[in-house]
Amino acid sequence: MRADRLVSLVLLLRQRGRLSATALARELEVSTRTVLRDVEALAAAGVPVYAERGRHGGFALLPGFRTELTGLNHDEALALLVAGSRRGAQVFGLGSALASAMLKVIDALPESQRDTAAGVAERLLIDPEADLLSRRLVAEEVPDPIAAEVRRAVFAGRKLRIRYAAVGQAPKWRTVDPIGLVTVRDQGYLLATRSGADRTYRLSRIVAAEELAEPAQRPDRVDLDRAWQERSARFRAGGDLVTTLVLVDPARRDDLVGTALAVLAEEADADGRLRLEVTFQDSRHAEWALWQLATHAEVLSPQWLRTALGDRAAAVAARYEAPS
Repeated sequence: MRADRLVSLVLLLRQRGRLSATALARELEVSTRTVLRDVEALAAAGVPVYAERGRHGGFALLPGFRTELTGLNHDEALALLVAGSRRGAQVFGLGSALASAMLKVIDALPESQRDTAAGVAERLLIDPEADLLSRRLVAEEVPDPIAAEVRRAVFAGRKLRIRYAAVGQAPKWRTVDPIGLVTVRDQGYLLATRSGADRTYRLSRIVAAEELAEPAQRPDRVDLDRAWQERSARFRAGGDLVTTLVLVDPARRDDLVGTALAVLAEEADADGRLRLEVTFQDSRHAEWALWQLATHAEVLSPQWLRTALGDRAAAVAARYEAPS
């Protein structure tokens, strides 16, 4: 771990020039004290790193210094495979590995291409933390040690012991055979079997994990896309799901679809609105999601949901009738 961090520190100084201890600590996700110790270790190993004092000081490398530091480790190579979604890397606990891998990839380019790539990268922003209305897009937090333990069991094909907090229940230990990992809308899931039955666990609800030495009982090959579709279909077919028919303003169609579990049917209505049949996780989810759309959506069925939204609107109107 420290060797990888020292490599990343050198690459940061090579590519960005002088950086303060605070900036390096932020990039490497360590304390400033750790950065100072790492700089001392690099100097002792012969790396020409020096400190500049003053308000705009920091650490830098002597001009022209270059060494071969571009070998990717396992997690960095894996991070590049999921780099199509930086948020996916974060969900699986590979965010720091992705940052380190990208430093090494840039450093491996010829000097002329490296300068061009750095300039281009400054003009691309992928998956920012907020949209144009400053609404934060919050990904679920999965502690790195838990994510790493789950990943190891999945890749090594060993049984996994997890302490899982299901909705409305106290955390319980259970032993599963891990099959694969899936990320959907910044939410990570572990696909597994337990006593031969399919199970799907939300990564953010795993409060502890332990890879076991015993081999997992699972097929050698897996089609994760198909497995996910099958489990999604079973999920939509059971439980407390609510299916509702909604008329929605086309401009707010994506807002509705973004909160629903699935869209079962969609067609244009005579009045210019879209008629969608969508499912929600339960009655509370349905009422919350449709209330956000205000007058931009109208529930046609079920009647109890239409009544619930009407009662809520009447209560709000009554509250604001009287002067404050």
